[in-house]
Amino acid sequence: MKLIFRMQKNNRYSLIPLISAVHSRVKDVQIFLANDVREILKIEPPAVVAYSFMSFDLDQISKEIQKLKVLGYTLIAGGPHVTARPFKSLELGFHHIFIGDGEENLIRFLNGEQDVIFDGLKNRINLDDYPPFCVDLDLFMPLEITRGCVFDCAYCETSLIGGRKPRHRSIESIIHYCELGLKKNKYIARFISPNSFGYGSIDGIKPNVNAIDTMLFELKKIGMREIYFGTFPSDVRPESVSDDLLKAIKKYVNNRSITIGAQSGSERVLKKIKRTHSVENLLKAIDLILSNDFTPYVDFIFGFPFETDEDRYETLNLIDKLVRIGCKIHAHTFMPLPGTELEQIGSAVIPEWFRKRIAQLSSQGKLDGYWEKQRILSQKLAGR
Repeated sequence: MKLIFRMQKNNRYSLIPLISAVHSRVKDVQIFLANDVREILKIEPPAVVAYSFMSFDLDQISKEIQKLKVLGYTLIAGGPHVTARPFKSLELGFHHIFIGDGEENLIRFLNGEQDVIFDGLKNRINLDDYPPFCVDLDLFMPLEITRGCVFDCAYCETSLIGGRKPRHRSIESIIHYCELGLKKNKYIARFISPNSFGYGSIDGIKPNVNAIDTMLFELKKIGMREIYFGTFPSDVRPESVSDDLLKAIKKYVNNRSITIGAQSGSERVLKKIKRTHSVENLLKAIDLILSNDFTPYVDFIFGFPFETDEDRYETLNLIDKLVRIGCKIHAHTFMPLPGTELEQIGSAVIPEWFRKRIAQLSSQGKLDGYWEKQRILSQKLAGR
C-alpha cells in the first residue's frame, strides 16, 4: 500500500506521530511525504492520501480534494477541523475520517478495517504505546509529554481533541526516545504539553515537582546539551506555578523565559472564557517566576465580542503593569474555532483605538505576536 501524508506548515506536529505509529506497527506500507498537490500526483493511484488540518486551512484543502477525488485516490483526514466537523468533512469528499486520537485508528484502517468514521474520542491511547517521532525516517519534533487538558476554556479546542483527562508519557519512554535522538545528533530537548508544569500530575494542575525534577535530571544524565521546559511550544498555567518547581527546573533548563497564559486583565472576561484563575493568581505566579530569575512571556487574547471598553482598559492596565516589572507580552486575537463553546459568537471585535495602542506597544518592543493575521482569520472563520 502507498500512503501519502500531505505535509503543511501547520500540521507537521500532527502528522509526525502518525507517521511514526505507522512506520513502527504496519508492514508493507510505502510512506511518502508530499508538500503540495503536484508531489501527490507524481504517485499514481491506488494510494491513500492522508490530511490533517485546521479550520483556517479549509479553503485550500477543499480545492485539493476536488482535484484528487476524481483520480482514484483514497482520501482520509483527521485533525482539529475534522474532529470538530466530522460530517461536514465527509461532504468535502473524504472517504474516511479520524476524530480525536489518530494513531491506533489509522493502524486499524491500514490493517483493513473500513469504518467511515474512526472514533478516537472514546478510546484514548496510552502515549507510551507509540513513538513521539520517527528516528528511522529522520522526522523529529518536540516530544509530546502530555495529551489532554483538564481545563475546558471556552475558546480552545485542546480538550476536545485530546480529552479532559491528561495522559502523560512516562519518564522511561521520554528518556528512551531522547537516547534514540542523541544517536542522530539531536542534543536539544523541547516538549509539547497543554500545561508543561502539570506533567506527571494526576489532575494536570498541581505540579509534580519530583516527576519533573527526575525527568530533567535524567535528560541531562544521558547527554542532552540543551533543555527547554515551560516555554514554546508549551506554556504553563498560573495555577501550576510554584516556587519549588521553578527552583527545581532552574538547575537544568536553558530557557530563561517562562510562557504563561493570562488571556485577559478583566475578571469578568476570565470567567466568561472559563479560565478558572484570577488576575491575582496570575500576578502571584508572575512574581514567583521573576523571583527565580526567569522572564515571564505572558499570553493575552484580544477581541472577544462580549468585551467592553472597561474590560479592554483593565487588560491594557495589566499589560502596562507587567511590562513595568519586566514581562514580555505575546498577543493573540480571538478566533471562533469550531467545536469550542464560543464558535458561534462571531469574529473578533477590536476597536481602532485599542489596535493603535497594541501597535504602539509592539513598536516599542514590549509586545509581539500575530494578532493582525489572526484578526483576518477570525473574520474568515466566523463567515463559514
